Amino acid sequence: MPRLPRVSRLRYLPDLSSREGRSVSDFLRQETVGGALALLAAVVAVIWANTAWSSSYADLRHLQVGPLDVEQWAADGALTLFFFVAGLELKREFVVGSLARMSDAIVPVVAAACGVALPALIYTAVNLASPEGHPGGWAIPSATDIAFALAVLAVVGSGLPPQLRAFLLTLAVVDDLIVIAIIALFYSSSLHLAPLALAAAGLTAWWLLQRLRVDLWPLQVAIALGTWWAVHESGIHATIAGVALGLLTRVRRDEGEEHSPAERLEHRLHPLSAGVAVPFFALLSAGVVISGGADLARDPVVIGVVLGLVVGKPLGVFGGSWLLCRLTRAEIDDDVRWRDVLGIAVLAGVGFTVSLLVSDLSFEGPEREAAKTAVLVASTVAALLAAVLLGRRSRAHRATGV
Repeated sequence: MPRLPRVSRLRYLPDLSSREGRSVSDFLRQETVGGALALLAAVVAVIWANTAWSSSYADLRHLQVGPLDVEQWAADGALTLFFFVAGLELKREFVVGSLARMSDAIVPVVAAACGVALPALIYTAVNLASPEGHPGGWAIPSATDIAFALAVLAVVGSGLPPQLRAFLLTLAVVDDLIVIAIIALFYSSSLHLAPLALAAAGLTAWWLLQRLRVDLWPLQVAIALGTWWAVHESGIHATIAGVALGLLTRVRRDEGEEHSPAERLEHRLHPLSAGVAVPFFALLSAGVVISGGADLARDPVVIGVVLGLVVGKPLGVFGGSWLLCRLTRAEIDDDVRWRDVLGIAVLAGVGFTVSLLVSDLSFEGPEREAAKTAVLVASTVAALLAAVLLGRRSRAHRATGV
């Protein structure tokens, strides 16, 4: 009796033996350095804001430089570069990377979506249940900080299968896309049509440059800066300009072309983004005044953010992955165990850069300080728990080879 052909099953993690896997490894190494620098900047900011020199920190944040103050330059300017590089990576993953094939992308996409939704639901439930709650900050615990997460993974996970690193990157890429959409839809002020039309014209011009293969960097810089300022003035958060420009950049190589425009820009700008832009934002945003004691621990904003990141993120990422693999033909790689995936899911609770940004967009005054304090505390707890779990799994993989 002839044997029936074997039905191929969906793969849980992308194959790192390909060229795309090697580019992911390069990306991981750069992000790890950025995570360490951003962590150092955050520590300096917290110490600075809680010492006798705190007034100088406040003065720096509100120092006017041109049309914006320094804090606004960090949130609206520096993070735009970060989101531009993220947009380049998103486009590459969707066109030629690990998200180009639905069979590779389906589980990380579902895991990321569940990892965004469940923390938001937990935060909302906590704040709706309290008369002093502020449900408007529901998106704060939804983001994963890729730089910090990869820094932790690099320190404790040297013995882990490389597929886990690729999965964390893919998860964070999709996570970023979802949270970017949330910022655009729910955290933009009233729209101004004239600047919005100029922004659309700038994006069209950028697309035409890519389409016509025009590689004049002064013109590209002028269009990018003009588009960024138009988006800022339109009422949409300025970081959306970075994402949009990144997504419109060409990622496929022409015949005889060694690197695509997206590859060249990412190679040139990623060190600036990870090594300067994100640490600069961390320095200006993470400096919260830690006070309140027991009252802070009872604040529904703090409780919602901490539970969202420390509990909701792992449950969403792990639960979404596990359920999809049980309910469909998806499967994890033979070298990976579900305990490894649990460690990555806990690590996804490290929310820093984008969580701090959403805190700024959600609140003002004491609520904003409380939300930022909660982000710092929850991220620290998630990082420590993940370090313990992944450290054990790394030692187990080295000992057994499995």
